[in-house]
Amino acid sequence: MNLFRLVGDMTHLLSIVVLLLKIRTTKSCAGISLKTQELYVLVFLSRYLFFFTTYISLYNSIMKLVFIGTSIAIVWYIRYHKVVKQTYNKDEDTFKHYFLILPSFFLALLIPHAFNTVEILWTFSIYLEAVAILPQLVLLQRSRNIDNLTGNYVFLLGAYRALYILNWVYRFYMEDHKVRWIPWLSGLAQTALYVDFFYYYIKSWKNRELLKLPA
Repeated sequence: MNLFRLVGDMTHLLSIVVLLLKIRTTKSCAGISLKTQELYVLVFLSRYLFFFTTYISLYNSIMKLVFIGTSIAIVWYIRYHKVVKQTYNKDEDTFKHYFLILPSFFLALLIPHAFNTVEILWTFSIYLEAVAILPQLVLLQRSRNIDNLTGNYVFLLGAYRALYILNWVYRFYMEDHKVRWIPWLSGLAQTALYVDFFYYYIKSWKNRELLKLPA
């Protein structure tokens, strides 16, 4: 494992910690898209469905369990916690996320990493993760002001993907010189979705203003 992947994984993990910290300490999920969180549950379950049959390393196994467990916990908080669920912005979180699921699945059937169940599900998770942030970004555009924890959560998610691009570049030139078109193109598309958010996030931080995205 190279440094870029390790830092990327830790950044991803930190984003989840920030989100859980927001929900636990403020008893609020205002500004958080349930649709995006449900998509992440689907991403991790489809990617790690065969967790108990494939062992890579202790680190890999722990990270898989953490991502599955925390994604389910976040959805549970938003849907069922008696206090938190009352703060959910249902009227603003209206992105039709099933329009992202079906195309991702059909694309995985057409262009999988390999033609077997495990690889098709893995490919599906890659395609779906690339667009899973869309409901969250749309919700933030509809919000007048974005609190710091929500802004930090989304920024860290985007930073994790950007770091993974550096990880792929490093692996290609320094390790196996293997071309991985599916994760590369999906990762680039996913990172591109954050560019506008990154601009306004850095601008608000520089000017010490509340983060606000243009409608």
